[in-house]
Amino acid sequence: MEVGFIGAGRMGAPMVSRLVQAGHRVTVLGRTAEKRTAIAELGAIAAGDIAAVALEVVVLCVFTDDQVRAVCAGPLLDAMPAGATLVIHTTGSPRTAQWIAERAPHVAVVDAPVSGGPHDIAAGRLTVFAGGTDDAIAGIRPVLASYADPLLHMGPLGAGQGMKLVNNTMFAAQIGLVAEAVRMGAHLSIDETALLGALAHGSGASRALEMIERAGSTQRFIGAVGEFLTKDVAVVQRTLADLGFGLGALEPVVGAGVPD
Repeated sequence: MEVGFIGAGRMGAPMVSRLVQAGHRVTVLGRTAEKRTAIAELGAIAAGDIAAVALEVVVLCVFTDDQVRAVCAGPLLDAMPAGATLVIHTTGSPRTAQWIAERAPHVAVVDAPVSGGPHDIAAGRLTVFAGGTDDAIAGIRPVLASYADPLLHMGPLGAGQGMKLVNNTMFAAQIGLVAEAVRMGAHLSIDETALLGALAHGSGASRALEMIERAGSTQRFIGAVGEFLTKDVAVVQRTLADLGFGLGALEPVVGAGVPD
């Protein structure tokens, strides 16, 4: 398929590589000569003009919700052909995807935030939570299958972002619980390394705990994921506030799981 791509960074670059390997013709936006050289090295077509990436499927993989809105407030949507699909991998508010759909009724919009890292993309096992119509999801499966497995259809437009916000809230809460467990262990004269190793064999085990144990300490792990987690938790808090409710009992442990 003809795929346009915006945001070939830490997560986007391996996605582009997988798309090219799967046989798709991929055109990637590169604002500078250096970025266009890096894009060409991935086997994709480098374009300096956003209109050149307005193809039948456009994948957007920028860092923040504000960046998504900025890109979609420009000429991209108007340049996309009728019946094209915009895939948004950025974690953000469900309302952003809905706002884009209202601005561009000629385009199918799929909110498709991801769970995993560059190593999961390279292995073709990135988890994608998708929101949109059945037809829109079916149309992009051959594209996203290049790097996503599973691709989970969560419901209508916005449901993918909602699921990602729930997932990241749980993840932050689990990190916060481990941090509190380490603090408790210190008062009980238990070394952190020993505590993390022992918890992995007990009923308190979790995927977050496994990741923290591999990192060697809670603070080291929080330092590594803090930028992304802080951003996503802020999105959760803003989104829930807009909807009139909050994190409830999860609030204190979520706060313990993100850097100050």
